[in-house]
Amino acid sequence: MRIIGGKFKGRRFSPPADNWPTRPTTDYAKEGLFNILTNILDFDEVKVLDLFGGTGSHGYEFISRGCTDVTYVDKFPACVAFVKKTAETLKIEDLIHIVRSDVFQFMAHATSKYDYIFAGPPYGLPTLDSIPDLIFEKELLAEGGLFVLEHNPHHSFKNHPHFFQERNYGKTIFSFFKKAA
Repeated sequence: MRIIGGKFKGRRFSPPADNWPTRPTTDYAKEGLFNILTNILDFDEVKVLDLFGGTGSHGYEFISRGCTDVTYVDKFPACVAFVKKTAETLKIEDLIHIVRSDVFQFMAHATSKYDYIFAGPPYGLPTLDSIPDLIFEKELLAEGGLFVLEHNPHHSFKNHPHFFQERNYGKTIFSFFKKAA
């Protein structure tokens, strides 16, 4: 795992993920996504929610680029422990709120609104298709906010009322959703 941009650019971490139920976003796909986000978001100003956070890679990228408010959510204990250790190594503990929880339970009880939400669920998750509806039903996205869902070609969200674009990076697809201002 590598941090692609910002003050931690080039830093590498090796999560002991042999038996983890994770599928980290490839550097190629992550770089493409952050090239897009750089033109859309002011990293210094956004409040970020990283659902199915896994290794924490997405949150580290945001913090590396100036974000000071990242909430990471994952239920797998080894992932959470790895992210806590990495946050200590990078000295960013005060910038990342680490939550060990089932994502759906977290969303059901969340009261904050976020400017940017990323969800990178397991591709085989039976409830993957419900995630965009839940984000908007629970009003987790702030006005003018952006939600990005990572998925594979077996899912399409082009007919979702908040969908506005899709970007493909091999078998990794990012669907972008907006909440109107």
